[in-house]
Amino acid sequence: MPPAYDVIVVGLGGMGSAAAYHLTARGLRVLGLERFGPAHDLGSSHGGSRIYRQAYFEDPAYVPLLLRAHELWERLGADSGREVFTETGGLLIGREDSLAVAGTLRSARQWGLDHEMLDAADIRRRFPTFAPAPEDVAFHERRAGVARPEATVRAHLDLARAQGAELHFEERVRTWEADGPGGKARVVTERGTYTADRLVIAPGAWAPELLSDLGVSVTVERQVMYWFQPDGGTGPFTPDRHPVYIWEDPDGAQIYGFPALDGPHGGAKVAFFRTGGATDPDALDRRIHPEEIETIAAYLRPRIPALPGRFLKGAACMYTSTPDENFVVARHPEHPRVAVACGFSGHGFKFVPVIGEILADLAVEGSTQHPISLFDPRRAGVRPLPGTTR
Repeated sequence: MPPAYDVIVVGLGGMGSAAAYHLTARGLRVLGLERFGPAHDLGSSHGGSRIYRQAYFEDPAYVPLLLRAHELWERLGADSGREVFTETGGLLIGREDSLAVAGTLRSARQWGLDHEMLDAADIRRRFPTFAPAPEDVAFHERRAGVARPEATVRAHLDLARAQGAELHFEERVRTWEADGPGGKARVVTERGTYTADRLVIAPGAWAPELLSDLGVSVTVERQVMYWFQPDGGTGPFTPDRHPVYIWEDPDGAQIYGFPALDGPHGGAKVAFFRTGGATDPDALDRRIHPEEIETIAAYLRPRIPALPGRFLKGAACMYTSTPDENFVVARHPEHPRVAVACGFSGHGFKFVPVIGEILADLAVEGSTQHPISLFDPRRAGVRPLPGTTR
C-alpha cells in the first residue's frame, strides 16, 4: 500500500521549500518533489544574495506581504540556526522623478514606513563607495537588507524534514492531474506515481511545462550575476558600510548590488535588472561571456569608482516573467485542489517566507487572509490571446 499524503509539493526551490515547511508545521503529511538536488544552482533560487526592501516601487500593494516576510525570516533564522537574512539598509538611487525613487517614496508614505531622502552630497558623505551625479537623489531605507537564497531554501527543507515531510530529489515530475480516482490528485514522476488530497505546484522556470493549462503568458529569461573584487579591497564594502542598492538611470535602466558578504576575497555582487533574452530552462547558456563582463564594468566605473576592480566570477540564473511583472499565486482556476505559484518576474525571492505561508493557506483552507488579488491568474493582461501560444 503506497504512503498516503495530504499534500504533494512540486518544486522545492524558494517557494516550494517554504510551502513544504509551512504545511508540515500545520501537521500535514507532505511529499516534496524536486527535479534537481536540494538548494541547487540550476534555477532561480541561488547566487548567494537577494535584496529585501519594504517600500516597494513596483506597487504599494506588496508592502503588507513584505512586512510579514520580515517577521517570518526572523523566525526562520531563529528556528533553523542559519543566517538567512542580514539587515544592511538600502538605497534607491536616481533622479527625483525616476520610478525607483518616486515610486519607492510614494509606497513609503502610503504605509508610513521609516525612511529618509538624501541628495547627492549626502550620498557621497554617508556612503563614499558611491559617486552619484549632481542631479541624483536617494531613498534610504534602514530595514532593507540581504536574503540568502541557498540558506533560506536549506533552512525550510531541513525544518520540513524534521517535522515529517518526505522529500525526494533528482526526481522529475512528468505529469499531474487534480481529479484522479477517488477524488485524489495524482502526480507521475520518472520513478513512480503518487496521490494526495491536494497539490502545490511551484515550478519556477519550468512553469510553461508544468502549468501549461493555467492560461498565463510567461517568458523565461536568462540573467547574469557578477562578482568583482574592488580596487583597494572589500573594506569599504562591508555590510555595515555599503548597503544594498538599486540605481536607475534617466533612461530607466537599472543596476543593483550588494555589500561584500563573503569575506575579504568574496567580492561584491552586481547585476543588471531585466536585460536578458528569452531562454529554454533546459538549455540555459551558463557561460559568462567577456562582452557581458565589459558591459557591466563600463557601467560601474563612473558610479562606483572602486568597481569593477577585478572580475572574480559570474553566474546565470532565470527570471520567469508575466507580462505585467506581477506574480501568479492562487488556486488553479480549473482545479480547486491545486495551489500554484509562478511568474515571480525577477523580484520574488524577498517574498519567499510569506508565499510559503500563503500556499499553505490555499492548500488547507482554500483561501488566505493575505492580500493576493494582484496575483490572480485570471487578471487582465496575463492571458494569451485566442490562437496564440504561451
